[in-house]
Amino acid sequence: MKSLPVSPQGVLFDLDGTLLDSAPDLHAALAVYCNEVGAAVPSYAAVRTVVSRGSRAILRCAFDESDEALLERMPRYLELYHSMMSRHTRPFEGIELLLDALEAGGIAWGIVTNKPGYLTDDLVKQIGWSERVCAVVSGDTLSVRKPDPAPVLLACERAGLEPARCLFVGDDRRDVQAGRDAGLYTVAVQWGYLDGGDPHAWGADVVVAHPRDLIELLTLKVPA
Repeated sequence: MKSLPVSPQGVLFDLDGTLLDSAPDLHAALAVYCNEVGAAVPSYAAVRTVVSRGSRAILRCAFDESDEALLERMPRYLELYHSMMSRHTRPFEGIELLLDALEAGGIAWGIVTNKPGYLTDDLVKQIGWSERVCAVVSGDTLSVRKPDPAPVLLACERAGLEPARCLFVGDDRRDVQAGRDAGLYTVAVQWGYLDGGDPHAWGADVVVAHPRDLIELLTLKVPA
């Protein structure tokens, strides 16, 4: 396990399931799509578990089909999701306080997600973070995505951060792998979607149960 950087420069986060609870809108869009095509709507619990795997896995909750068939369904599903993606999506409890504490402590924060760029950019804007985030790297920014470390390294480069002085925070094994291979201190969170896995089994440098644990880990002051 790596040691926590002595003077952290930045913290990079996964988006869905780490910063934002986006499962309600992802499920709502799937429900609308299922109603359009006359399919049964899967449970919210079934969809929430696979959110970290992306749109294909979400669609597979409703349609037991080949990858090719699911890809044909994806444009309409994503169109529906795009139209409603901030209706019920909110930061997880404690996230806004964490971001405020990072900014007050002079620590930059950014986003590395596998979500398509047009969705990521619009969602970050609608949540109100566009002017706060130091870098955003999406799933189609490069030809590879997490668990490849390249998107994490690109975010560091764009923000002018040294990877060895940064943390990567996520709710999926792929986040831990990408952050570790990029040379960052890795943090697995317990409040996200987790893809049905155990964060303690992912080899992260630390596992945290609540955003306030990161505030304590980094010895940040909570803004008044």
